[in-house]
Amino acid sequence: MGILRIMGMSFYGYHGVSQAEKELGTRFEVDVEIDFDTKKASESGKLADTINYEQVYEITRKHITEKKFHLLESITESLADEIFALFKPEGLKVRVRKLSPPFPGQLNYVELEVTRGSKAL
Repeated sequence: MGILRIMGMSFYGYHGVSQAEKELGTRFEVDVEIDFDTKKASESGKLADTINYEQVYEITRKHITEKKFHLLESITESLADEIFALFKPEGLKVRVRKLSPPFPGQLNYVELEVTRGSKAL
């Protein structure tokens, strides 16, 4: 077993409840951790036998840059569902951060983390 970590993916998106978020957008960062059996890929050397992290990146990019969501919960859950359905890993953790959200105070980001599968990461 192994854990593939794809960390710090960064995109600009237009998600949120407020009109400003929908019009001006903001930067999002995403981390994905996938727990899966690496044995077959290590023996075959074939990309088809492993988790293609370019594919994970592209799924993530589309979720942030092409789709529209009102809530961080919706983005994160939808992204986790799609990755989990495609690769069927033992475990999955997805973290989505909204950087510098419009907020009447100072904070760096708001982050939501969701997990899938029988193995907690």
